[in-house]
Amino acid sequence: MTKTTLSALIGKAAPLIPVLHVENADHAEPLAEALVSAGIVTLEVTLRTAAGLEVISRMRKAFPQAIVGAGTVTKPEQLAQVRDAGALFAVSPALTERMAEAAAKIAIPFLPGAVTPTEILTARELGLHELKFFPADIMGGIGALKHYLPLFPDVSFCPTGGISDANVMTYLDLDNVFTAGGAWLAPRDLIEAADWTQLHARAKASVAVVAKG
Repeated sequence: MTKTTLSALIGKAAPLIPVLHVENADHAEPLAEALVSAGIVTLEVTLRTAAGLEVISRMRKAFPQAIVGAGTVTKPEQLAQVRDAGALFAVSPALTERMAEAAAKIAIPFLPGAVTPTEILTARELGLHELKFFPADIMGGIGALKHYLPLFPDVSFCPTGGISDANVMTYLDLDNVFTAGGAWLAPRDLIEAADWTQLHARAKASVAVVAKG
């Protein structure tokens, strides 16, 4: 498995990852500007839209300091595609052996979804110790993650789903959570409306919540 992990890639950056649904590739640069200038430098662009790969490429070119990755990667062949587009990491809602092998082959930090004990054990046996916990609110949330800490002390999570400014710190305060993500950081309706001022303010408010601890 690749030695580079998402946590190492993020380093001391704000531990927030907006999940970005972008229909219009021309929104790539102003969206990245709104988020990066607010203090959020790790960006997950989902492949749920036809524009996803182009958005990743354009964000990486315009903001080389940003840590831009791909989300909703659900096919092994997509891992090479997102790498070629410039993605620095890849996120999947689930895990298969073929997905893990494809990620290792191209040496890209890979964050697959795993929420049950069996899935977590499988991921660990495949050499993956950083996992997406999704949908967090439905799959037990903070309570489940607290139970998993003594069972899997060498595994850390990025919870997404049902997270907001109101509860993000309860997740980030857990010893087995290294970052948290979600669409609340950059709502789809604001992206589609090209409301960069409001998006910047929204992101800045979330950064302030984390800074206060």
